[in-house]
Amino acid sequence: MTLKFALPALILLTSALYMFIIPAEPHAVKLLFKLIPMWLMISYAYLNSPDNSNRFHWFTQIGLIFCMLGDGLLGWFVIGLSAFLIGHLFYMSGFLGQWRFSKLRAATLIPIAAYAVFMSTQLVQSLIQDNKQELIIPVLLYITVIGLMTWSAIMTGRLWATVGAVLFMISDSFLSWNLFVSEIQYAGTLIMTTYYTAQFCIARNLRPLPVETNESIESPTVAG
Repeated sequence: MTLKFALPALILLTSALYMFIIPAEPHAVKLLFKLIPMWLMISYAYLNSPDNSNRFHWFTQIGLIFCMLGDGLLGWFVIGLSAFLIGHLFYMSGFLGQWRFSKLRAATLIPIAAYAVFMSTQLVQSLIQDNKQELIIPVLLYITVIGLMTWSAIMTGRLWATVGAVLFMISDSFLSWNLFVSEIQYAGTLIMTTYYTAQFCIARNLRPLPVETNESIESPTVAG
């Protein structure tokens, strides 16, 4: 079995170790095991990129690296958030290179925007109540960027990109709601399960689409 095919199992194993086995203390060890699945996913993305990699592949890999940095720096919330935001900008830039317009896909901007407005309203109210007004602008900017990133992934028509982006938005929703609005039961497991799955899907999306199966949520021959 080559490394490329063994990596998904290693990613699953190390993710489970971090979430369910490794204790919270010492913090440095816990953080190390949090980052290991991301290092493996970056390797998986690189190995799955074709030899003639284009902007889409490189931008996605750079996005994975910045998200890994966000993981490590999230203890300094604004710095970690900024690293994730840069990662999403790289994801979005890569997805825009795979853009395939469709009226159906374009219409998904409406529910994404509605959800972003709802989350923004709830978070801003909670931040004001907790006297954390300095976080309002970074949080609103992040919500806007991840919403656009998710929409750009949907507009590619690629299944793995779409699932990964939607799960990323769900994971961040769990995280922000648990941090600022109200405690969510099993928050850690929900956040990291959706997060690791999201990143794996985005990394998996770099594999070329088989012509005969066309792994997309809509056939490219369907007119928009």
